[in-house]
Amino acid sequence: MRSVIVWLFSVALAAAATGAQAEILITVNKSAQRMTVVRDGQSLYSWPVSTGRSGYATPSGSYTAFRMEADHHSDEWDDAPMPHSIFFTKIGHAIHGTFDAKNLGKPASHGCVRLSPENAATLFELVEQEGVTKTKVVLTGSEQVALGRRATGTAREAYESRMPIPLNSKAEYQRQDYGQPRYPDPQYGNVRSQYVQPQDGQPIYRYPPSYGPGWR
Repeated sequence: MRSVIVWLFSVALAAAATGAQAEILITVNKSAQRMTVVRDGQSLYSWPVSTGRSGYATPSGSYTAFRMEADHHSDEWDDAPMPHSIFFTKIGHAIHGTFDAKNLGKPASHGCVRLSPENAATLFELVEQEGVTKTKVVLTGSEQVALGRRATGTAREAYESRMPIPLNSKAEYQRQDYGQPRYPDPQYGNVRSQYVQPQDGQPIYRYPPSYGPGWR
């Protein structure tokens, strides 16, 4: 009799384990503007996101998702579409799709976590399958870090865009229409007419190196 009870108990435990729902962990790194999705310890996805822009910070902390809406529209922001919304705060913060995909990877939202429509649909399906209350949302980092990094990158791009451009050959040099120099130079005069063609194999610059990067 005792062995039968033990066997029945083992069967019940196995059935419970089989029917148990997986746990989903969604981590949003606001500094990197990136989301990772893990199910039962297995990494599934890594996607770019947009969190809150200046004045509309996305909260940090750990939350449990509690509500899902496949076709939600914002009451606060002019009925803006929020497809495949997964809500994680009681005041309306959600993970949802956005049609402003060009801004993914930088802070651009009013506090929600935005995904591309395709990725939002994939996440919605996964959470729906496993159970919304089995989904944890953890938000770390800071939008200010992302904004600062972006500002630094933009400044570097602007600086590098003004550097002299090396050309590959005399023929390429001769095809360039450099136009008039922005400022006259007492040594070079009109850069377009005074510039001497270098020998083959030597780097060719749009303006003489003495002009520096600010002369382009």
